Amino acid sequence: MNGNMNIALYAFRKYGDMVLRAAYHHVRSYSEAEDITQEVFLKLHAEPQSFSSDEHLKAWLLRSAINRCINYHKSFRIRNRQSLDEVNEESLSYEFTSDDKTVLEKVSALPDKYSSVIYLYYYEEYSIREISEILGKNENTVSSLLRRARKRLKLELEEDEVYEKQGV
Repeated sequence: MNGNMNIALYAFRKYGDMVLRAAYHHVRSYSEAEDITQEVFLKLHAEPQSFSSDEHLKAWLLRSAINRCINYHKSFRIRNRQSLDEVNEESLSYEFTSDDKTVLEKVSALPDKYSSVIYLYYYEEYSIREISEILGKNENTVSSLLRRARKRLKLELEEDEVYEKQGV
């Protein structure tokens, strides 16, 4: 076994679930999330990377997963497929209440640029500085995206609340 295999195996064992959760959050399809996760770790194995720390490795993995999710949404396959997703939420190791699922669905429905920053900030608990490094964006840009995403999410949730009160 060479060193590249060791880093890919180490990364998969340590961060595989995190990458799968991030991918699932963006694509909302367990089977597609598995494929994206596999692609991320195969790339790490095939194209050796140098990481200064576990945090650097973790950031690279998340950036790779998010970029693949964005490409997935742009792809011909997603635009032209029928909805036959096989979701196995238990295997994502999150316990969601129905309110959590509603919020998560709303976050996932946001455009990728907003969904990514919300996910990284609230679900993976990264700081704005760390998110800017992961996404390769300026900290002010990330801060603006996060502010706009919160505003949009709040409007969406308030709109749902109004409909619920009206019995719609």
